[in-house]
Amino acid sequence: MQHKLRSFLTEELGLPIAEVTWAERQVQQMPNQLPMILWQYGLISLRQLDKILDWLETA
Repeated sequence: MQHKLRSFLTEELGLPIAEVTWAERQVQQMPNQLPMILWQYGLISLRQLDKILDWLETA
């Protein structure tokens, strides 16, 4: 699942791999928090957060 989310973030939303990798390191203990970390640090917009959460519901 984590690999699919990483692909979605980089391919669909166009996030740089460096930002995704940084965020993944921040949430090593709780990987389900990745979308919130990306949003909290301003790496994604609220619209993108909603899109990620919608994607996670169907993945």
